[in-house]
Amino acid sequence: MLCLVVAVSDGDTLTARCNQRGAYAQPVKVRIAAIDAPETRQAFGPQARKNLTQLCLRQRARIQVLEKDRYHRNVANVRCGNADVATEQVRAGLAWVYTPYARQHPHLLPLQRQAQASSLGLWSQRRPLPPW
Repeated sequence: MLCLVVAVSDGDTLTARCNQRGAYAQPVKVRIAAIDAPETRQAFGPQARKNLTQLCLRQRARIQVLEKDRYHRNVANVRCGNADVATEQVRAGLAWVYTPYARQHPHLLPLQRQAQASSLGLWSQRRPLPPW
C-alpha cells in the first residue's frame, strides 16, 4: 500500500498514513521487518533514528504488511523512494538482522557481515549491545 511517513520513532519503527480511496487514513505504526535497531538511548540509537528519518520522513513509502507483532504494530517490508529501508539500515551498520526473519531476507546477513568487517555504525564498538 502507498503511504506517507509522518513520524519516525526509532531506527526500526515509523508512523505512516496510508492511502485509502484517495485520502490518507489514520496513522498506523509500522515496525520494519527483519531488522532490530538500537533503542534511542543505546549507542547508535540516535544515529539509526536519524538515518531512517532521512530515508523516509515526509516521503512516500510502499508498505507490505507481513503480520502484527505483540505490540499490535504492523510488521512490514518498507520502501521509501527506491530504497529498501531494512537493507539501508543494515548496510549502514545501524541495525542487526533480526534472526526470526533472516530466512525471508537472505540478502541482509551478507550486508551485516560487510558492515561488521568495515566497523560501520554500531559495529565500531568492541561489544555492541543488541536491543533485545
